[in-house]
Amino acid sequence: MGRLYPEGIHAVLASALGQYPELQIRTATLAEPEHGLSTEVLADTDVLTWWGHAAHNDVDDAVAAGVQARVIAGMGLVVLHSGHLSKPFTRLMGTSCHLSWREAGERERVWVINPGHPIAQGIDRFIELENSECYGEPFGIPAPDEQVFISWFEGGEVFRSGNCWVRGSGRIFYFSPGHESYPIYHHPLIQRVIYNAIHWARPQGIAAGVPRHVPVEQAREKIVPRGLKVHDAAGSLR
Repeated sequence: MGRLYPEGIHAVLASALGQYPELQIRTATLAEPEHGLSTEVLADTDVLTWWGHAAHNDVDDAVAAGVQARVIAGMGLVVLHSGHLSKPFTRLMGTSCHLSWREAGERERVWVINPGHPIAQGIDRFIELENSECYGEPFGIPAPDEQVFISWFEGGEVFRSGNCWVRGSGRIFYFSPGHESYPIYHHPLIQRVIYNAIHWARPQGIAAGVPRHVPVEQAREKIVPRGLKVHDAAGSLR
């Protein structure tokens, strides 16, 4: 991806996140068999980060369905920048996920609007990006369960740039800054947001495991009769 990401955005993020000893990092790319996301790999993944651009339709439907199923079962998903049109994200949102955009290298200010949220930990009032691709409303997503960031751009647009959802037992975070033409993923605060999001999105417990069939003989509550006392209006016992 040019001089900014000569080995790919995934390599920059893997290097940045690799400094944290509690994280075990592996990468997967479109060119690999099953895009590096086999059933075995997904089963061994707690949180998947996803960046994609221009080749969304090249992602195998079976792989996208596998990611969707794993999220519902409890795997976290952190979707970055143009990954808003990726197959796993659109399947999980159930909407178009389209947005307005303009690439002009404008300044972006990523405002923290939920400073108590774990994903905002270590971030001050905003993150300043000197050059960024402008994303703007309307953004065709379902209403977020939680919103952490909103971006303002030099051209005047605002955009819901950091949003959280829960699908099944899995947590999803979408974070918009990250065009490949700008060094956004080299920014330490952008890296910090992604690190925080990984911790927030990690599995929270066991999968919901529904639907579950329970035979009526097991489900019927066992009630021990204790007698029935009824008083009439005069207060006498019947």
